[in-house]
Amino acid sequence: MIVTTAELFRCAYGKYAIGAYNINNMEQTLGLFRGCAQAEAPFIIQISRGARKYADKRMLEAMIRAAESIYPESIFAVHLDHGDEETCYDCIDSGFYSSVMIDASHHPFEENVAITRRVVERAHAKGVSVESELGMLGGVEEDIKIDEGHACLTDAEQAKEFVAQTGCDSLACAVGTSHGAYKFKGKQSIHFDVLEAIFKRLPGFPLVMHGSSSVPQEEVRRINTAGGKLDPSACGVDENEYLPAAKLGVTKINIDTDGRLVWMRVHREYLRDHPEDFDFRGAGRVYMAEYANFIAHKSEKLGCAKQLESIRKSILAQRGNRA
Repeated sequence: MIVTTAELFRCAYGKYAIGAYNINNMEQTLGLFRGCAQAEAPFIIQISRGARKYADKRMLEAMIRAAESIYPESIFAVHLDHGDEETCYDCIDSGFYSSVMIDASHHPFEENVAITRRVVERAHAKGVSVESELGMLGGVEEDIKIDEGHACLTDAEQAKEFVAQTGCDSLACAVGTSHGAYKFKGKQSIHFDVLEAIFKRLPGFPLVMHGSSSVPQEEVRRINTAGGKLDPSACGVDENEYLPAAKLGVTKINIDTDGRLVWMRVHREYLRDHPEDFDFRGAGRVYMAEYANFIAHKSEKLGCAKQLESIRKSILAQRGNRA
């Protein structure tokens, strides 16, 4: 069942967070659905502009539709990740996406407000939820690159004003995380003081945390042992910080890099251990199982495992009351 992120957030707010995972191909799609079925967890499928170019938006939609028919008990939102205004409109008008993110955070505040408000008006007219962003995360994600010198944390007072002026449904905040595998140095972690300040000024409003992969050291080590050359100092978000963030209004947590690490580790090890094999489906089968286990584990850490039936009842009740 495809739902909006707003519907998921009403169920999760203050209790747990929903995992948001990017997909690019069949193996990721099936592994994601399988893992959430194992965990009995809701989830958010994220499609980036890069994925739409890589696999074609029609292929991605067809894969999601097929996976939904294979896993009919699943509850999820289909979300555009880091969209520009043109891509947001294309997704809104498609009738398939239940949620879009307009990322105008690189513009001055007033321009960010104006662009976001235009997208909100177009989206809400068709029942689509809108995520926006204020502040800028450092790091690299596909065609987005922000160096540390230009990254900036979200200002709590400005966040309150931004939400009031735009009418967005959720807000991605810069609280110290970053895109890619190299998030923190030394003992750094999420700036909970910044997050708490935003939470106090926007009580009840869903917040989003981008760049939240944990970058497991064991995955990095195994990739390098199998021929990779990742920096062993790569460091991510401590999974034990997910739930404390959820208690402060974070209802959506984006996890992409970790899934890429699982992909690289499985394929590097498989090719190393099976040099005689030319059937790529062997590595694909291993990956789907490994990725499903990874997703189930993340769902436990996010607190959304075993929440499927309660969410189903809540959303159906919400829809029934509006009918």
